[in-house]
Order: sequence, then structure tokens, then C-alpha cells
Amino acid sequence: MTPASPACTSRFLQRWLGADPARQAQLDELSRLSLAGVDLGALLARELDAGLPLPRAMRRLRNLLVCAIIRRDLEGQASLDEVVTRMTSFADFAIKTHVAALTAELVAAHGMPVGEESGRPQHLIVLSMGKGGGGELNVSSDIDLIFVYPEDGDTAAGPGQRQLSNHEFFVRLGRRLSAALSEVIEDGFTFRVDMALRPNGNSGPLAASLAMVEEYLIVQGREWERYAWVKARAVTGEPEDIAALDAVVRPFVFRRYLDFGVIDAIRNMHAQIRAEVKRQERLHPERSHNVKLGRGGIREIEFLAQVFQLIRGGRDPALRERSTRATLRLLAERELLTQDTVARLLEAYTFLRNLEHRLQYLDDAQTHTLPASEDDRLVVARMMGLPDTATLLQRLEQQRTYVAAQFDAIFADKAEGADPEATLLADDPENRDAIAARLAQLGYDDPVAAATRLVATLQGPRLAALPDASRARLLALGDAALGQIATVVKEAGIGSHAATLGRLLDFFEAIARRSAYLSLLTEYPHTLERVIRMINSSGWAATFLTQHPILLDELLDDRNEDAGNPGQLAQLAAQLDAHLQEAAGDTERQLDILREAHHAQLFRLLALDLAGELSVERLADHLSALADAIVGATVRHAWRAIPSRHREEPRFAVIAYGKLGGKELGYVSDLDVIFLFDDDDDMAPSNYAKLAQRFITWNTAHTAAGILFDIDTALRPDGASGMLVSSVGAFERYQASSAWIWEHQALTRARFCAGDAAIGERFERIREDVLRKDRGSQEQQLKDEVLAMRARMRGAHANPSGLFDLKQDPGGMIDIEFIVQYLVLRHAAKYPQLTANAGNIALLRMCGDLGLIDAGLAGAVADAYRAMRRLQHQVRLQGQEKARVEPQVLGAHPAQVERLWAACFGT
Repeated sequence: MTPASPACTSRFLQRWLGADPARQAQLDELSRLSLAGVDLGALLARELDAGLPLPRAMRRLRNLLVCAIIRRDLEGQASLDEVVTRMTSFADFAIKTHVAALTAELVAAHGMPVGEESGRPQHLIVLSMGKGGGGELNVSSDIDLIFVYPEDGDTAAGPGQRQLSNHEFFVRLGRRLSAALSEVIEDGFTFRVDMALRPNGNSGPLAASLAMVEEYLIVQGREWERYAWVKARAVTGEPEDIAALDAVVRPFVFRRYLDFGVIDAIRNMHAQIRAEVKRQERLHPERSHNVKLGRGGIREIEFLAQVFQLIRGGRDPALRERSTRATLRLLAERELLTQDTVARLLEAYTFLRNLEHRLQYLDDAQTHTLPASEDDRLVVARMMGLPDTATLLQRLEQQRTYVAAQFDAIFADKAEGADPEATLLADDPENRDAIAARLAQLGYDDPVAAATRLVATLQGPRLAALPDASRARLLALGDAALGQIATVVKEAGIGSHAATLGRLLDFFEAIARRSAYLSLLTEYPHTLERVIRMINSSGWAATFLTQHPILLDELLDDRNEDAGNPGQLAQLAAQLDAHLQEAAGDTERQLDILREAHHAQLFRLLALDLAGELSVERLADHLSALADAIVGATVRHAWRAIPSRHREEPRFAVIAYGKLGGKELGYVSDLDVIFLFDDDDDMAPSNYAKLAQRFITWNTAHTAAGILFDIDTALRPDGASGMLVSSVGAFERYQASSAWIWEHQALTRARFCAGDAAIGERFERIREDVLRKDRGSQEQQLKDEVLAMRARMRGAHANPSGLFDLKQDPGGMIDIEFIVQYLVLRHAAKYPQLTANAGNIALLRMCGDLGLIDAGLAGAVADAYRAMRRLQHQVRLQGQEKARVEPQVLGAHPAQVERLWAACFGT
């Protein structure tokens, strides 16, 4: 190393080299290569072969490695990733090596620890926490460790050995390990060891059994410990023991629900850290500019990453990543932070970590603050490649300002700066007259009735019994909502204050005992406004959101804009498969995964729909494609849950009829399906019958997440009396010789939905053959059967009201569908293009163009069908069970339909 080398600015490196001239050659040799490929075992063996005991040999290796890192880093040869990865791998190596040696010594003296219940040999699990756990260890960092052993019991002591309890054995092992790593001897230390993160902190036992850890986390585990345990990584231990520990820790750290309450917990923890830093800066002004704990420092970036992990890691396993940098990149992939924000945060993180290392390079000291000496500050600036201290401070301020702004965007207390006048409910929630007066000022159409409903809800048993903190939050949300309801109703020009307030109160009652949802609405005020806009627009949306409040997460941002994008749906299908595979063996969780994915995507489409971004036709296409994806995932994973399955991939297909078959699915449509298989194996009929039953159960079972779809299989061969699953050959024979005309009518809107594509292709050929059958000589019989089926349907759906039933009444949608089905069956033999599953509107126009019906009338009926579908959709959105409207709303549409009906059927 030449005197001009930047590494010469490290006093630690200079002292190390000055103590032994031979070290220069060692350093030159090690510094030429990327440290990622260094054989630590070989370097340690060289020291041990010189006759040094393990503790001294490890310290000498540590000093050599640190000096090589300093040199490579300051000479621009090593990235931040190389520095932190190499230090982490060395820490792991040191821990493993010492644990192995010290365990052997203790076993020789006391025998091997044995589990009291399992009878297995017991091995220490050393958990690396903090930056060590995350693979991002500092050069001069301490290491945060926790010692866990699997079971209590005793050592299997032999002759001349003194038996110890497993607890005493592992406490001794932990104590010796800490000393082996941290004691300062003639060669310094290997790592400073901090054990404060163990259960009960410094007052707790040095080593804890797995049962002790589990009890502690369940009974006493605090919010800040969830933050710490995110990074817990086992360095030693047997795989099955590590898996058992992970099963204990995971539910403590990662909640199955979206845990927005963690924002406030981290905010409070951060406030305590900042208060301590400020106190230290007041006592020691020369210790200002703490790049780790100061404003906009490294810890704030870590908090930014980890808050998303704690909120969502229970539902998205990928977010359980321990590395801060890797987590930030994942947040960009998940669109939880923008790509630009993540890029800037990673830039700031790299700058601050590099600066932190250079502060430590000076004297190998565990420091995070700029030195008091102006000369040392200039040295640090030069290490950073900057010309002077002023430039360093300017760059530091830029990075910290950006980080602080991003931190505040998430963690700033949303209650601060609230309108002090808008606290009527919080101050006096039972004063109906004052509330009514406030609502009158806001322009409510019936303020007294609204105030009466509001007070009754607040005094009701659900809300009155809330914990004080939750009730305070709910009242604050209510205060904010009153004005927003007035604004939304006025701007939207639809809805009423009373109806919207009532829907919101129903929603509040549903979520009141789920503090995470109250936290979400408090931390993200714009979400409350979006909720109000949605429930004002649609009673059905209000009910759906009340039933599935977990969907609040979908209102946080504008990710819904891509909900109808085919690429987004493909990504959903891939993620769904991955999550279902991770939950293999846990059927209950798999059912919830399917429901959560379907509800979330449906809700995104609903948001676009209510915003006027989707036509009824496009919405139906998207809902049908979503159902296809869910059906496909259900088939694949339900099959894997059948123990007796005789092949890896089932030769089984789901065929869609009705609205799904015609790609006209609505929000609450059931699925009309049949099941086909093509498999000669003896096990095929029974296994595919099991698969069909599981498919139905997986869709219709009520879980905490609701249901997926109601399933109707009445259109299978021989209906309710027929087999649930048919072979393709049997289905073909049935359609050719036994099926009723109405079953051929249904076939006009049938298609392959999911499963084995080859079966799907064969089904399409069968469908084509059936629909193209020449029925010219049976025209009257065809008409009679269609008319008879229509008459039965009308008899079963009588409408005594004075309203027009869009679906069932004469001149309604069922009439249009029957007309199209009749025309396809009557003319497809001559015009095979009519068998295309193109939808009723396109087929009507096609029949008009072919001269089969009057083209003008065909266009008018197509317009009528579109108008009725749009009205049906609007009525359903308001939560009405039957799609009935005032007759005058439809104008001449029903009459046009009846004209075409008469032209086709002569009646």
C-alpha cells in the first residue's frame, strides 16, 4: 500500500500495519481479491498452525479481514454489499467455530445434553439479530445474539463426568461463547456481544428453552420486540429445531391480518430513541450528526422498510426478508412505495452506511456520530471522496432531509393539526341536539334523524363497550366523516346523507373491535374519504366492504388502475399459485387465500366501476377472467390435496355455462359448471368425483373470509340425478342422443373454463357438432320446446309488483337470450359462424347481417339488451336482490324485444 493510498487515512489500519512489518504482505495478498471468495477456514487454520489458541487466532483473522475491507473500500474496490456481506459471513463463521469447539469441551466434561421428551441430542441455536441477522453487519459493529436450546432435560453424563441440566449446560456454553468473542486480549476482540434482546433482557437467563421463548412471546412480548425479531436468523442449530423456533416466532412477528396498529407503535419507539439522542446531544454537543439514530438517519430507513413488513408480512411471505435493502426493493415490486422513492432511499442508505463505516475506520470504534475534531471531519470527508467538510455536511443534510420527509409521510401523527372545531363527537358523543345542529350547518337533508341514528349507534352495546383508545379513535373518525359525507353527497349528486351515514355506521360497528382497521383509517385519512365515496355510490359496495373490511388496504393507493390489465391478472394467478403452494397441507388457509385474492381483485374492479372507468361489458369480461383464474387455481390445488390421486396432473376440466360461459358474470353471480374427465385409469372415476366434490366445497364453504362462489351443477347430463363427473365420451353420447332441447340451448353459452386444455378442445368440437346439427325438418318442434321452457320459467318467477323485472318479464333479458339461442340452434347448420361464443349482442347483429331477422330490429334489441344489463348492474349495486325498475325507465325497449319474439315464434 503506497503512502498516497486513501486507506492510509485509517489510524486503525496504520497501527495494525505498524505493529508487524510482515502484515503488509498478508494485506496485499488478501486485498487483491473480492472478499466474497475468501476461504475463512484456510486463513484461520494458518493462524492455528502457528500455535495460537483459537481465541487469539480468530482475533488475528478478524483484524486482517477488517483491514482488507478498509483498504478495498477506501480504494473503491469494494461495494457496500461486499463490506456488509463479508462482515456478516465472518461473524457467522466465528460463532459456528467457537460454538463447535466450546460444545465439545463441555460435552467432554458433562456429557451430551438430551431432550427430556424427544430423547434427542440437544444443540444450541444461536440467533443473530439486528444487522447481523439481516446480513448487513457493520465493520466495527457489535453483534446482537440470543441463545435458545430446544428442550429441557439433562446431560448424559458418563463416568468421571458431572451431570448438568440442559439449562445450565447451555447457559455455560452461552457465557463462554460471549467471552470467546468479546473479551479484549492482546490481539483485541473478535466482536462485541450484546445480549439485551433476549427474553426479559439483561435480567433474563442467558439461554432460554424453546418453550420459555414461546411462553415469553405469547405472554410478555412487546411491540418493539416484534420489530427486533423480524431480523432473527439462526446461525447454528439443527434444521428441525430451527423450524420449530420459526413456527413459534412467526405468528408473534407477522400477524395474519393487515396490522396497521404497528405504525403508532413504531412512532412511539422512534420518539423515545429521538428523545435519547437529543438528550445526548445536549450533554455532548460535539456528538451531533448521529447518522444512525439522528433525524433522517439509518434507523428511519430501517423503520420505513420494517413497518411494511410488520403490516403485511403475515399475508405476504416474501416481505419476511431480513435485509433492509432487499426489503426496500420488494416494496417497489409490490408497489407499496414508488420505484423512485425506493431508489432514493437506497441511495441515502448507501451514503449513510458508507459514512458510518468511515467514521468507524478511523479507530475501529463503534461510533455513529461525526467526530468533534475538525481535522478528523476533513479526513472523513476525504474518505467519502468529497473535497471538504462543508461538502460532506451538505450531502449529509440532503440525504437526511429526504429520508425524514419519507419517514414523516408514514409516521407523522395524523391527529396533529386536526380542526379543533371538528371534535363534537369526541367531546360530547351523546348530545343529540348539538350533533343535529352541526349536521344542519353541514347541509344534511334530515339532520335530526341522522343525529338520532348516530347517537343510538354510539350508545349501542358494540361501541359503548370498546376500550378507551379504540373508542377515542372511532369518535375522531366519526367527527372527520360528518363533513366528508356532506361534501361527497354534494359533489356526487347522488345518494343521501342519511343513507350514507347509516352505511358508514354499519361499517364502523363491523370494524370497531379490530383496532388494526381503526389504525388504518386514522393513519391514512384519505382512505376514509374513499370509503365514504364508495358507500355513497353503492349499497352493495357498502355491504361487501362491511363483510370484508380487510379490503380497506385496496383503498390506500391507486393500484386499482391496473385491475383489468391482463398482465396484472397473470401476475395475480402466479402469486396465487405461489401462496397456495406455501400453504399446502393447510386447507383452511388455502381457502382463505383464494377468497382474499378474489375479493381483493373484485374490489379493485368495483373501485374502477364506481369511478366510471369500466363499461358493463368490460367489467363482465374482467370478472369472468378473474373467475377463470380462481377456478383454475382451485382445481390444481384441490387435486394436490387428494391423497389417493393417481397422476400428478389431473385429466379433468371445468366447463362453464350460463353467465360465466357467456362471459357476462356479475359481482354476485353463481357459477354454472359441469365436470369432464378423459382418463382410463381404474382410479379415475372415484378420484375425479372427489376432486369435483372438493372443488364445490372449496368454493362454497364459509370461512372467516366468506365464500368464493355458489356452484350450480344442474346442467350436467341427467341433471340432479346424474353423475357429478362425466367422461368426455359419455358426455358426447348424451348430447347426441339423450339431451333435451333446453340443454342444447344452454350449450350455446358454454365454454372450456379451466383444467386440461386437451379436454377443453374436445368439448369445443362436441359443442360445435351439437349446435350445427341440421334442425330444418324439426323447426316447429324446436319452437314448441323453446316456448314451453320459457313458459315454465315465467311461471316460476311471477312478478306481482308494478315494476318491470329486467330479467324475467316479457320483453326482458331472458326473452332476448332465448331468441338468440333459438336462432343459433335453427341456423348454425347453414351458418357455422353462429356457434361462436361471442355474446348475445354480437350474435343478434350477426343474425341481422345474415338476413335471418330484420337487421334494424336486431340492432334495436341489441341496444335493449345492453340497456337492460346496465340497469340490472345499477340496481344490483344499490343492493337490491331483484332487478326491477319503473317501466317508464325502459322506454320502448321491451316492445322491440316482443316484436322480435313474435317474428321468431309467431306469438
